[in-house]
Amino acid sequence: MKKIDYAVIGGGASGLILANALAKQLKNQGKSARIVLFERLDRVGKKLSATGNGQGNITNLEALETEYFTFSKKQPLIQKILSAFGPQSLREYFLSLGVPLCADERGRVYPASRQASALTDALRFAIGEQGVELCLGAKVTRLQKSGEEFQITMETQSGAQVYAAKKVALCTGGKAAKNFGTDGSAYSLAQAFGHTVTPLYPSLVQLKTDTAYTKSLKGIRVAGGKLTAYTPTGSHTFQGDIIFTDYGISGDAVFRASAYLADQIESGKVRVSIDFLPEISGEEIVGILKNKQSAFPTLEKNELLFGVVNNQVGRAIFKRANGDMQKAAQLVKDFSLQVTGSLGFDYAQVTKGGIRLDEVTDGLESRLVDGLYFAGEGLDVDGPCGGFNLQWAYSSARAVAAEMAKDGGQV
Repeated sequence: MKKIDYAVIGGGASGLILANALAKQLKNQGKSARIVLFERLDRVGKKLSATGNGQGNITNLEALETEYFTFSKKQPLIQKILSAFGPQSLREYFLSLGVPLCADERGRVYPASRQASALTDALRFAIGEQGVELCLGAKVTRLQKSGEEFQITMETQSGAQVYAAKKVALCTGGKAAKNFGTDGSAYSLAQAFGHTVTPLYPSLVQLKTDTAYTKSLKGIRVAGGKLTAYTPTGSHTFQGDIIFTDYGISGDAVFRASAYLADQIESGKVRVSIDFLPEISGEEIVGILKNKQSAFPTLEKNELLFGVVNNQVGRAIFKRANGDMQKAAQLVKDFSLQVTGSLGFDYAQVTKGGIRLDEVTDGLESRLVDGLYFAGEGLDVDGPCGGFNLQWAYSSARAVAAEMAKDGGQV
């Protein structure tokens, strides 16, 4: 059994940030400690390197606690952590690692190089400089506590190995995107200590809808459309790209909407409405159609929307309207679709739900077992699309590092 001081399980964004921050804080305190980061894949930061379509959308200027979801009714805890380690803190942190960050017109923040891999490289170099040890290809299968020590059992290519650590941070992610090593199996490590995991839902994901009116629209992109999501608890509107697919809809606006719909789709009472022309009123569209009908009296009705919306969209609208001009104009502004599901965890970017916040302290330490901490997506906190979830990974990791460093290491 190998003895260490701190174990960080999970080499994603939260694990890398936590390990680096912890090592640096201990060093600043004049203390030394052996910190090992365990990652089940053959390299760290694989999901981080793919974020933002490879451009690295790491945070958002609007990353306030009101933008985050939790089933645990612990919004004040999220507020406290974001207040301590918010977007400005994150920008200063990465600048200290040599990576300046820049915001776009929507508040999304990226590396100046627009390379997500730059974020991973900076964190990888940083933990190396701080002396953090990496244990790659190590899938932790069991975590238990004996006396004052945690025993960590893992599978590696060379067989099972066991480490003993004084403190452990679980940064194992959620259930989304298992190709990045997050298949949900790591929740069992926390559950073994009695922790509760809320129901889990795929979020930031493509939506399945009724396709009766959209079969001819596969591949068509609606740029800058407005998507309103209706659920039993209210409605939310998003503007951005909407892409029709063979199963339903995708695109930026859809991903953002899915964060609000994820846990309510199963009710069977969720629908979305597409406004193809947010800048033009329904009355104006009716006037355009009437004028066009007068100007082109021999034109078939299903062609009247040419030049107004995509031709295929126009034909689909008139078909759904049964040729009624007034109804067609209404459908341009309110093209309603029943949501029947999503593409699931394999395609989702984020997990909605996780380890309950009322089972952790303000420093994200377990209330059930001393010395066990949680950071990142594994907790019951998720945000919308646009850098919010990586901001939580950073904020929670910094909060845990500060807590773990208390009375830690050897003088």
